[in-house]
Amino acid sequence: MSFNLNIKNMKNIIHSDNAPAAIGPYSQAVEANGMIFISGQLPIDPKTGTMPEGITAQTEQSMKNLEAILKAAGCTFDNVVKSTCLLADMSYFADMNAVYGKYFTANPPARAAFAVKELPKKALVEIEMIAAK
Repeated sequence: MSFNLNIKNMKNIIHSDNAPAAIGPYSQAVEANGMIFISGQLPIDPKTGTMPEGITAQTEQSMKNLEAILKAAGCTFDNVVKSTCLLADMSYFADMNAVYGKYFTANPPARAAFAVKELPKKALVEIEMIAAK
């Protein structure tokens, strides 16, 4: 059995002016077959283009950016099924986790968290998510 899947007809680009614009050749989010794939969100304030200082404020800003994109897609954090948190250093994990946890008080999604060598723009955190409609 074989079938031809034409993704171009099923792919919808999601954009919110309330989240930072993409800084490269990618979309803020893409919807395909009822799934929303949100690109990693740096803690950039979309109004000022600046990043707050410290892991707590940066995590909060990344989550606000994700929330704006989820809203543009017709979703909320309740729709999130998977997230990935990238940290500049694992010593930031507890503080990131405390902020992140405020957004998922019941039925949290599956998640992975990694320390990476470096994040774009010297950010301390970047978070990506997958949601289902």
